[in-house]
Amino acid sequence: MGQWDAWIGRQQTQSDIVDQALAARWLATFNRTSINHRALPQGIHFALCTPLSPTGELGVDGHPLRSDAPDSLLPPIPLPRRMWASSEIEFLRPISRAQRIERTSTVRSITEKSGSSGSLAFVEVEHATRADGSDAIREVQTLVYREAAAPDAPLSPPAPEAGEFAEDDWDAATTLVPSETLLFRYSALTFNTHRIHYDLPYARDVERYRGLVVHGPLIASLLLKLAAETYGENALASFGFRAISPAICGEALHLAMRADGDGVELGAFAADGRQTLKANATLA
Repeated sequence: MGQWDAWIGRQQTQSDIVDQALAARWLATFNRTSINHRALPQGIHFALCTPLSPTGELGVDGHPLRSDAPDSLLPPIPLPRRMWASSEIEFLRPISRAQRIERTSTVRSITEKSGSSGSLAFVEVEHATRADGSDAIREVQTLVYREAAAPDAPLSPPAPEAGEFAEDDWDAATTLVPSETLLFRYSALTFNTHRIHYDLPYARDVERYRGLVVHGPLIASLLLKLAAETYGENALASFGFRAISPAICGEALHLAMRADGDGVELGAFAADGRQTLKANATLA
């Protein structure tokens, strides 16, 4: 029996509505002023059924406080640093404007490990999203909890080294520089108050990042946009991504995609070729 076994199987259900304002804000954030149909781009589910903890119930890092209360979905693991490590997503039907959304989240597993960086805990949560009563998205999200960074720990990631992104190895690629305003808008869309995305002194001095960190699901959403530009809207049946290394605000980020057998390989890379996020997809 593990210390946190009582949390396995716990569930939380949230509801939302895909209103016109949310749809417009999502499209504007990704420089898309309009689309010609009711269905919205894949990835918009990241902005639905967002955390609603009162401000007074947020921790030092900006995340909702964890507790041992019976209605607490996530266990109070005493490791302060939290990261969205990966997701495996099935797109079952498009999400459209004006739909009523219900998302049920279930804790599937909790695993504790010890690595080179100290103690780690992995929490796997399954999110089942229904739109107007029909299954729309299934996602298995993995969260990782880590020990506090030492005050003198080297900043992560290391400064860029000699090297460059090999664009010719990919079928399609694009480059952008994630700005503070893009990070702010995505945090607002997803009601994400984690301070590593907007509070530079905290990100640098407490969590020991070299700069503001670009959200993993923001990079995933940008890769979904790249896929839509090639294959069309809502063309993916599945999409999985895994964080490899932090992407830093204000630094060039290369987004790339190529066919890989029956599927699609996608990735995000820093200017020197360091991979920040790895992804794969299958077509509907």
